[in-house]
Amino acid sequence: MKKFARIVMATGVALLIFTGCGAQKKANDAQSKEARVIKVASHMPPMTDVVEIAGEVIKEEGYEIELVQVNDNIQYNELLNNKEIDANFAQHEPFMEKFNSEKDADLVMIQKIYNAKVGFYSKEYTAIDQIPDGAQVALPSDVSNEGRALAILADQGLIKLKAGVGFDGTIKDIVENPKQLEWLSVDLLNLAEAYNEKNVALVYNYPTYIAKVGLTPDDALFLEKNIDDRFAISLVAREDNQDSEKIKALKKAMTSEKVRLFLVNDHSDTLLPAF
Repeated sequence: MKKFARIVMATGVALLIFTGCGAQKKANDAQSKEARVIKVASHMPPMTDVVEIAGEVIKEEGYEIELVQVNDNIQYNELLNNKEIDANFAQHEPFMEKFNSEKDADLVMIQKIYNAKVGFYSKEYTAIDQIPDGAQVALPSDVSNEGRALAILADQGLIKLKAGVGFDGTIKDIVENPKQLEWLSVDLLNLAEAYNEKNVALVYNYPTYIAKVGLTPDDALFLEKNIDDRFAISLVAREDNQDSEKIKALKKAMTSEKVRLFLVNDHSDTLLPAF
């Protein structure tokens, strides 16, 4: 009887060890898989398309990209700053720097991917000299894009800015406004809707957003004359993970020939590759 009890006890111990080993193996496998998954937040096409194409390429390196799609221009930086994702692809460097300044964050630009053709659109007017005095102009409400929009208007001679403000100007930096244009501050995501407003003469926008109303840069009244590379839509990570193997692999995939050909062949009318 004692012998039988010892056998039962030994069998039980063996089962416990086996079960424990199995559970540990599952946990290790899950951790191993998680270590090969790269979470990237993005917003809308073609940004999300680039992430998905990079996902196809990066499989060769043994990684998998998990696209985390967001619906505004706040979430992707909050998620990254909170370490809920590994990287994002939805913004240019000045926008990222503004977030860092406001949130005391440490996001870093990893790689410029493409330059969007931005400009001003008008539903009613087909030439600059047709724009009447006192016309309303819709500008992006965030400082980084507002400065760029004002610089474009200055290049067209519609306003004059204080010397030296460059792309950092605000409406307070306007020193000459011969047409007495009026300014509407609109969230970037809502600028396309402003295009259809009756009293709005000019609307600044990106190709991605103006596409909502069926327009492309070819429909713009005027575009930015010389695209500044600082506004390239870029891959962004954090200071603490910028040198990780994940981010190195992600950068390589997002600057692959497959991504470049997608940008050139499918979106040459709206953007220019930046790598």
